[in-house]
Amino acid sequence: MFIKLSVMQLLKGWILLKKDNCNEFLTNLKEVVKEEHLLLQEPMANHTTFRIGGPADYLFLPGSEQEIMAVLKLTQQFSVPVTVIGNGSNMLVRDKGIRGLVLKLGENMSYARRQGSCIVAGAGTILGDVSRYAENQHLAGMEFAVGIPGSIGGAVFMNAGAYEGEMSQIVAAVSAVCPDGTAKRFTRDMLDFGYRHSIFQDNHCIIYEVEVQLLLGQQRNINQRMCDFTQRRESKQPIELPSAGSTFKRPPGYFAGTLIEQAGLKGLRVGGAQVSEKHAGFIINAGGATARDVLALIEEVQQRVYEYAGVMLHPEVRIIGEE
Repeated sequence: MFIKLSVMQLLKGWILLKKDNCNEFLTNLKEVVKEEHLLLQEPMANHTTFRIGGPADYLFLPGSEQEIMAVLKLTQQFSVPVTVIGNGSNMLVRDKGIRGLVLKLGENMSYARRQGSCIVAGAGTILGDVSRYAENQHLAGMEFAVGIPGSIGGAVFMNAGAYEGEMSQIVAAVSAVCPDGTAKRFTRDMLDFGYRHSIFQDNHCIIYEVEVQLLLGQQRNINQRMCDFTQRRESKQPIELPSAGSTFKRPPGYFAGTLIEQAGLKGLRVGGAQVSEKHAGFIINAGGATARDVLALIEEVQQRVYEYAGVMLHPEVRIIGEE
């Protein structure tokens, strides 16, 4: 996710930064963030559920929206590209890593509190943890999210969903820091939700807090639904191995996993990347996979499914970084 500038402006600015201003940028950065919130040349394999990815020049782990605002002002001043991630699910980082600054909304921005029938959660809070918190508060509506392996901020960004539920059904408002460094609260009607889409993919604002509107319910019934969804997920999905979740978007009128299986591609492997034997809709890291392996396998699956069914599959996984 980039901040306001064009790709060419970012690249030109980053080249100048690397040559002339790197030390100055780092000095300024250290003045506005806590030391423990900044990592240099950090392997992104440590921060993605795929366990794949080269180093980020700077990895920033903010603890507040004020810290985000301060860092964004610096990145604009020095023309540093910014990439925003959550829990690192639903993404593939290329093998040479990510230039510029990666802003990770993680445990430093993780909290949840109840306000009436709403839950307010920090963007870095794991979605399943918010779902379980809702259960403990006897609030229904988030059961579908119990097994989605990402942060609530990332879930809003992608409008994540499962089992006939999705974030667009429960999000009441979102607070975010916008590219100009100001904070803004987006109400439900401003979020432009669609299939795996939200306004934040277009406006480049950085989500820091989410409000979800739920309903009072019986804890026993809520728990039963959550247990059912968990059992179904564990029995059908390869959660025991690293992956980025569902690899492909659902094509109209079809299911990606079904098409891949019908094309005889279960178990197909390129290097350490493999089409899961358990669920063909998942590409897994079977051991030592590189991003190059995964991308080659994605391309092979796309080509062979198209030859088999005349349907072009499109990646749901967000692909970022340098090859």
